[in-house]
Amino acid sequence: MNLKDLGKAIQQVADEKGLSADKVLEAVEAAIASAYKKEYGKRGEVIKSKLDPKSGEMSFSLVKIIVDESTVRMVEEGEEPEVYEPRRRDDEILSEEDHLPRYNPERHLMIEDAKKEFPGKKFELGEEVTFPLELHEDFGRIAAQAAKQVILQRLRESERDSILNEWRNKEGQIVSGVVQRFERGHVYIDLGRAVGVMFANESIPNEHYRPGERLRFLVLAVQEDTRLPGIILSRSHPNFVSKLFEMEVPEISDKTVEIKSIAREAGSRTKIAVASHVDGVDPVGACVGQRGTRVMAVNNELGQEKIDIIEWSEDPEKFIGSSVSPAKAKSVEILPRREARVYVADDQLSLAIGRGGQNVRLAAKLTGWKIDVRSQARPEEEQEGGTAGDLEATAAPEGADVPPDEQDD
Repeated sequence: MNLKDLGKAIQQVADEKGLSADKVLEAVEAAIASAYKKEYGKRGEVIKSKLDPKSGEMSFSLVKIIVDESTVRMVEEGEEPEVYEPRRRDDEILSEEDHLPRYNPERHLMIEDAKKEFPGKKFELGEEVTFPLELHEDFGRIAAQAAKQVILQRLRESERDSILNEWRNKEGQIVSGVVQRFERGHVYIDLGRAVGVMFANESIPNEHYRPGERLRFLVLAVQEDTRLPGIILSRSHPNFVSKLFEMEVPEISDKTVEIKSIAREAGSRTKIAVASHVDGVDPVGACVGQRGTRVMAVNNELGQEKIDIIEWSEDPEKFIGSSVSPAKAKSVEILPRREARVYVADDQLSLAIGRGGQNVRLAAKLTGWKIDVRSQARPEEEQEGGTAGDLEATAAPEGADVPPDEQDD
């Protein structure tokens, strides 16, 4: 081991993994301590190493914890001392005596013995004391292999924590990534230091992905209970569209214009309701842009998914009438229990209902009202597919956390 060149190697690994040099140095010190213990120590001992990467100087120490009869359970005569203290589950019911670790002379030091060994020094229970150990730099093959495993494990843990810290605050945001591979209908995305997964039900129907293709995604959730950070991505979530508009429309990002609600059937049609907080600012015009440039930019990312932008209104009649766009409502009748009838001209009837009732279905999701579309000329006649109702809001309000949908495993 050329310890004098270790500083450069530590910095190189830190740069490659995106970690701090201190984290890599901790991993190396833990690995060297593991090798020392494997070769020269005892199983129950806690050994630490200290390494100066500049000078290459290395030292080892044995660590013991100050205890007394109230903090440990003494070993009875004939009973084997405990080599290690297993972790207990929080929900496991233990007696006070069982809760205490068994006294182990290799890792515990009675406070009376500590005072005798270090006269004049004050000790507190739980305090760590260190004893210097003989320096060794030669380790066997098995010890070296154990040290290698410790380094790899520590680096993986540090890298995972670093990635989690980086992505934890990106939930609900748009990120860019490259399609990497496909597995059981799921798409894996290269995000740089991390790999995200877009489950089959989070992709846009009939959208085809090619390896090496760069796309945008909504970060639905960052799972921390997996071996690797699980970054869940989506292109079908309604908030994906709202975040795309936020990127393209400065008035939305600076809160001049607000997306009040959104209803989406991914790959086919989306309706968004927008409102202005500043007099003189047209919210629909701001989202459409000059000659439709802003909405076209969103369209291009969504694969030509149709987008209806309507102005939100506190007046239910006006809002519901606008929600059936691109059809033009002649009148709106408000009924009890959040139900409404929308009357349109005969030539607008199929447009208001939409193919398979899609347009009225999205209008109901957007407004939260049950909507019944009828012909103005035949107001008593119910239209096939002309009624839809969804009283639950489809999209979370802006700024709210984006809850992950149920994912296929």
